Amino acid sequence: MRVLSGIQPTGRFHWGNYFGAIRQYIELQDEAEDAFYFIANLHALTTVRDPERLRQLTTDAAIDLLALGLDPDRATLFVQSDVPEVSELCWLLLTGTSMGLLERSHAYKDKKAKGLTAGAGLFAYPVLQAADILAYDSDTVPVGEDQVQHIEVCRDLAAGFNHHFGETFVMPKAKVLDTSAKVPGTDGEKMSKSYGNTLDVFEEPKVLKKQIMRIVTDSRPVEEPKDPQSDHLFQLYSLFADDAARKELAERYCSGGFGYGEVKKKLAELSEGFFAEPRARRAELESEPQRVREILGDGAAVARKKAAEVLLRAQNACGVRP
Repeated sequence: MRVLSGIQPTGRFHWGNYFGAIRQYIELQDEAEDAFYFIANLHALTTVRDPERLRQLTTDAAIDLLALGLDPDRATLFVQSDVPEVSELCWLLLTGTSMGLLERSHAYKDKKAKGLTAGAGLFAYPVLQAADILAYDSDTVPVGEDQVQHIEVCRDLAAGFNHHFGETFVMPKAKVLDTSAKVPGTDGEKMSKSYGNTLDVFEEPKVLKKQIMRIVTDSRPVEEPKDPQSDHLFQLYSLFADDAARKELAERYCSGGFGYGEVKKKLAELSEGFFAEPRARRAELESEPQRVREILGDGAAVARKKAAEVLLRAQNACGVRP
């Protein structure tokens, strides 16, 4: 199994990113023969237009992933733009991509439906994503349910190219991630940077505790019983607590006689302990920028070698190489 996954550096990683995807990406490095993980800075250009900010977010993403457990001895970590072969492969795929296919893309349709300007980069986003996947002969792509469409587009493009020019690309399959862990934001809605309701993985503990203490809750009195399953504060607590602690707190919810402030304090303590080791690793990595650059450089060399092989295969197949 060859796994490939990318993550955009559009902001610092929050709890939703970690529990919804990153944790599972990292676990896959133990199952795969090969694992490629890249920081999708070319994709991020559709939203991040400040060059210094993009550079910093790209570096932060690399350090964060390493701190959270990505092992460069077991997986290849690199920056998307360090593999220019992918951009050339994207053009080969674009020449055979129908407008209708791209017009049906969720991201493009959603933006247009909201009356927002959708650039050509967003329109062609699924094709660059397909090139990212196909460039490494990836057969397994871990995604959330909402990203399955992009893998289907990739398969369509690969199948079309293979039909016209002969068997060239490996057909990838989506590995749908377990998203049963609910990660609500501080307002109870889905945790998302666009909603401004996130709790960052590597936020300073004191700042994080203040954010947790400000989490919106209902106004029911202390003595009134509460349903834990419908409470977003309990859902956040459940991300970090073991089964026994979760069961004990659920019983207290149902019995009543306690306030939300008590849960918030427990959540702050548990989350700080949970990320303490990664936070220490992150501080160490941040103090060794040359080490991080070397990891990314070594990863890019491995990725370029494989991408160049696939690109040459595609160039020969479609006739742009003698």
